[in-house]
Amino acid sequence: MVKRSGEFGGGVRDGSATAQERFIVVEGPIGVGKTELAKKLAEHYDCGALLEQTAENPFLERFYRSGHAAALPTQLFFLFQRAAQIEELKQSDLFRPIRIADFMLDKDRLFASINLDRDEYALYGQVFEKMAIEQPVVDLVVYLQAPVDVLLARIARRGIDYEALIDRVYLERLSDAYARFFYEYDASPLLIVNAASIDPIHNSDDFGQLVAQIDATSSGRHFFNPVAAALA
Repeated sequence: MVKRSGEFGGGVRDGSATAQERFIVVEGPIGVGKTELAKKLAEHYDCGALLEQTAENPFLERFYRSGHAAALPTQLFFLFQRAAQIEELKQSDLFRPIRIADFMLDKDRLFASINLDRDEYALYGQVFEKMAIEQPVVDLVVYLQAPVDVLLARIARRGIDYEALIDRVYLERLSDAYARFFYEYDASPLLIVNAASIDPIHNSDDFGQLVAQIDATSSGRHFFNPVAAALA
């Protein structure tokens, strides 16, 4: 069970908080650029960032190379790692300065549903529930979307050897799962970004427009597609 707590994190829903007082999560499928954007937002807002530590997972390369054989330990390692990150921050009273993250625990089940068979998923679910992780209230989710061709190209550009083994079919399933998840998501305000049409990491104008939209989004569901807006 994932517990939501207003004790740490933002928890603001009335639009009265500044961006620096909110807990913002950047999410999206592999290769969409969520970690780089989270880092840049943390730099912009002069705050800390809670980031996935994928390189620390000793099973991840095995998963990409062998598939299902390493799926369960890969999934459990990430679950334990993310829970430990949150607990460490809470115990050390360092959570309040953290305002940007590139993952949310809710999406762990998304990956588990894709990567695990029925019995493994049931076991994973038992572990997840027993851990009763308390995570902060999310004030805004920035969900990055991009076509699979774009994801594959970006994965290839970053040049991580075992990521080259990620195939189109897996990315299509993952992207579809993200789309379904966020289609039903209503736990916090949601900003859906067409990440294929902008480059907020290297283009200052794109970044400035995105930050302005983030600052303006305090409730509901919104879409950010500056290219479409310019052509309208």
